[in-house]
Parts: sequence; structure tokens; C-alpha cells
Amino acid sequence: MFQLPSLPYAYDALEPVVGETTMRTHHDKHHKTYVDTLNTLLAEAGRRDETLEEVVRKSDGKLFNNAAQAWNHAFFWESMAPKAQPPEGDLVKAIEAAFGSQAKLKEKFVAEGAGHFASGWVWIVAKEGELKVISTHDAANTLTEEGLTPLLVCDLWEHAYYLDYKNLRKDFLEKWFDGVANWTFAAAQYSAALGKGQAYRYPKPDGQTAPLAKTA
Repeated sequence: MFQLPSLPYAYDALEPVVGETTMRTHHDKHHKTYVDTLNTLLAEAGRRDETLEEVVRKSDGKLFNNAAQAWNHAFFWESMAPKAQPPEGDLVKAIEAAFGSQAKLKEKFVAEGAGHFASGWVWIVAKEGELKVISTHDAANTLTEEGLTPLLVCDLWEHAYYLDYKNLRKDFLEKWFDGVANWTFAAAQYSAALGKGQAYRYPKPDGQTAPLAKTA
């Protein structure tokens, strides 16, 4: 069975950008429900996949939705950090090459997320070393796209921000980008995209946590 990963910080650690009540509801209820439903569906199908990434890539319908949402949320928790540090090193160079500056990346990221219709996710991704901002609908993620490595993701489903921001998704995205986006994690993911280290993997079904990306 796949496990619900623990948050890498306290429930209130991301305040005031993301409130404690939002985090408790989002992680303990929404994310847990996806993981529980995923395990039920796998048991009913008699499947014993070794990784969640494998489930996402080989499934469709309800199983895909729950598997992908379980993965997306786990990646989302890692995409945030209290007192997040600004990007450094190769990631800064990649940001400047693709967008001109960190400020321009923020504009692109916020515009993509705020303009996304209905539920989904907004991502910063790398492909062949080049950075892009994309959004995906509902449960869709980057695992099914060949050669695409996610660096960061922000949740666009209303339960991610409504208690704190009501319908002001743009405000949420701006404060999220400035206040809690985990650029240290993004830099490790970017290094993995360049072949230096292992990219993020969801904890294996036996409860052993796969290693996060590490810089060379």
C-alpha cells in the first residue's frame, strides 16, 4: 500500500501565505482521500506496482486521477518551504535565459495560473535544460510527458487557497511565489533534469522514502 507522506514542515510553518487550517484540511483530508482511494482501486485490480510513477504512467480513468493527485500533492508539499531562499547557481542562469529575470518568471507563472480555467496545477518545468511554465487540468501532471522534469508546482484547485484568499487566486499565486516557493528543491530538480542526481520520487509502497533530487 502507498502511504500518505508526512508534511516536511509543521502545519503552521507556511503562514501567513498558507494558513494552518488550509494545510490540515488539504493534507489530512484531501490528500489522504486520494491515497486511500488509490490503494482501494489497486487492491480491487490486483495490482502491485513498484512505484506511484509507474501507476500514473500505466493507468487511466479513476485510477489515474487518484494516483496522479496523490503524486501531485506530495510534489506540491516539497515545492514549498518556510523562509524559502532565492534561486542560486545554474537555476538562476536558466531562469534568466528563459524569462530574462526572476520577476519576469513570476509574471509568467502568476498569469498562467490565474488564467487557468477551473481546477488544475501550474508548473515550472525543464525540458532539455530549458525552463517553461505550463498548466495542467484536473489531475494531469508531467509524468506522462517524455523528457519533462517538474521543478515546482502550485495547486490551482480551490481547496488549496479558498479559506485564505476566497476567490482571489492571483493574490494567492503572487504571495506563494514570493513567500514559500522552494527554490532549493527546484534547483535540485533542475540538476536532476541535467543528469546530475535523482529527481523526486514518491515514497515506495513499503514505506521506504525514495531519495529527493540532489545537486552534484
